[in-house]
Amino acid sequence: MLLAEDGGFKPPSTADFELPPVFGDNPYTTKPIFLVFLSVILISVFFIAASRKASIVPSKLQFAGESIYSFVRNDLARDVIGHEFMRFVPYLFTLFTFILTNNLFGIIPFLQFPAMSRVSFPYVLALFTFVIFHYVAIKHKGLIAYLKEIMFMPGVPKPVYILLTPIEVATYFLVRPLTLSLRLFANMFAGHLLLLVFILGGEHLLQGVIGLKLVSPFAFAFGIGLTFFEFMVQCLQAYIFTLLTALYIAGALADEH
Repeated sequence: MLLAEDGGFKPPSTADFELPPVFGDNPYTTKPIFLVFLSVILISVFFIAASRKASIVPSKLQFAGESIYSFVRNDLARDVIGHEFMRFVPYLFTLFTFILTNNLFGIIPFLQFPAMSRVSFPYVLALFTFVIFHYVAIKHKGLIAYLKEIMFMPGVPKPVYILLTPIEVATYFLVRPLTLSLRLFANMFAGHLLLLVFILGGEHLLQGVIGLKLVSPFAFAFGIGLTFFEFMVQCLQAYIFTLLTALYIAGALADEH
């Protein structure tokens, strides 16, 4: 691919994720920030409208809202956490719908940017989960008992603790929040970058010689196929993030390590 200074195609890169402020010179007025606020508005309006005139025979809107809620409540909270699941449903439900909406922005025309491809947003969500599951564990087991459980796994020969304890501490306090956030970020970043490559590349090929124009439909077709694949990944990543959060909470409530 030719570089921009040669008058050719400039390949998409990380620079396409560094969006300028919509107005002014303020880093808090960029497109990702507005998309996050938009997601909160859309989620709120949708579920308020879905539950406003609830009836025994649900409307299509009510059915859609109840289906999403039931999925999070039953499949992600009750089945994973157990009998104490209800007090965590609001957080898991908010987490799932928020991540899913911001992921889907990446394939919605005119918006076309997944807010979770900016790593700061997954970091903050992972931090919330990190604080919640540690708080739950400390409240349930006590601080000393919880730290002892992490550092000294029962049933392990004492010499093994020299190697195992640092790994367990790093896993609980560093690896978990990092992998939780980076998994979401990396999938959204890579997916959006691939879409940019094939869609913008196909557009560039249309402006080339006849041979390149004949190839451009294949680039567009591949880009359309990737869009459907990206939709699946966006839904899956919202599910995985929420599922892992539920698993961490379940582990915090468990009586044994």
